[in-house]
Amino acid sequence: MTPRRLEITALPGIPLVRPGDDLAALIVAALGRAEIALKSGDALVVAQKIVSKAEGRYAALASVEPGAEARDLGRKTDKDPRLVELILRESARVVRHRPGLLIVQHRHGYVLANAGIDASNVEPDAAAGERVLLLPEDPDRSCRELRQRLRAATGVAPTVIVNDSLGRAWRNGTVGTAIGSAGLAALLDLRGETDLFGRSLRVSQVGLADELAAAASLVQGEAAEGTPVALIRGMAPEPAEQQAADLIRSEDEDLFR
Repeated sequence: MTPRRLEITALPGIPLVRPGDDLAALIVAALGRAEIALKSGDALVVAQKIVSKAEGRYAALASVEPGAEARDLGRKTDKDPRLVELILRESARVVRHRPGLLIVQHRHGYVLANAGIDASNVEPDAAAGERVLLLPEDPDRSCRELRQRLRAATGVAPTVIVNDSLGRAWRNGTVGTAIGSAGLAALLDLRGETDLFGRSLRVSQVGLADELAAAASLVQGEAAEGTPVALIRGMAPEPAEQQAADLIRSEDEDLFR
């Protein structure tokens, strides 16, 4: 038997990304610096932050006028009401809150803190003042478009995943999670297959995009590493039309919301 092997490489030299930057061109240049040629079956995991930056998803707090709900929640959570207003605009509903914490269901379905809005690794802007970064407008679409541009540039259409660090309801610590994907079965359905003893699997579904997102985050880092793109080689997922949105459990199956 050939041992299974997975290689994860953080691509070097990705510069600070600015609105309008061509992420495909930046990734192709980084692959060249690493002397790596894309192969069929490769997966590229891209940090949400640089996708949001390229798409110009900044919001200046000075330009935000908080409404009554935002001001009330700001008092209850000890958060800037302008930030709370942005969170509410990005959210379908508030799930939980307490001082210092605001958990919402994002309009795309994810349940997370602050609707994913973040100020870490967001460069200051002298004209705009304090600003924050929102999630991409449509992360799955961002992945599809990036995959198409990479195919046009290299002749290879890799799996593309956008990952972000999300907390979990029953566990401490954040974990890399897929908020967008293209080119793989994000939710790998093993139902109907058999185990070692021939028993049929009845409920087994694997969050494949999430597992790859978490693996990549180990080399991407969480602070000042400056390596927001990782190449995963060896998984060779079968191409599929699923997207990360397929990982979100429907509300009628969700026992915890």
